[in-house]
Amino acid sequence: MNTQIKTTGGLSLTPAISEYIEKRVATIEKFLSGDPTTIVHVEIAKTTGHHKHGDIFRAEIRISAKDRDLYVASEKEDLYAAIDDVRDEIYRRLADTKEKQISFVRRGGARVKNMIKGIWGNGKAS
Repeated sequence: MNTQIKTTGGLSLTPAISEYIEKRVATIEKFLSGDPTTIVHVEIAKTTGHHKHGDIFRAEIRISAKDRDLYVASEKEDLYAAIDDVRDEIYRRLADTKEKQISFVRRGGARVKNMIKGIWGNGKAS
């Protein structure tokens, strides 16, 4: 997994912010099945032009993998809260797709099992 961090809107990337992002993004690696071609783009920005009071921070994550593309964005009054929010949402989406894939495989396995039971069940009854 390759992580790329970009800052815009006059926000500078400090080592503390970079370390925090790396730590939060590392938790989603288990859903990406260790694919080295996966690229995780993280963009953080400070948006102030259209808000009346204070700074608003924006965090975005885009995951580009061989089998999926996901995008999540969040705006909060605190940079770390925006990063946490966007990470939680991407984590939820990745978990949902993993559960759907597992469910699909299990349903297919159950159908095969039932077909085999039906064939053997009919064969024994004859």
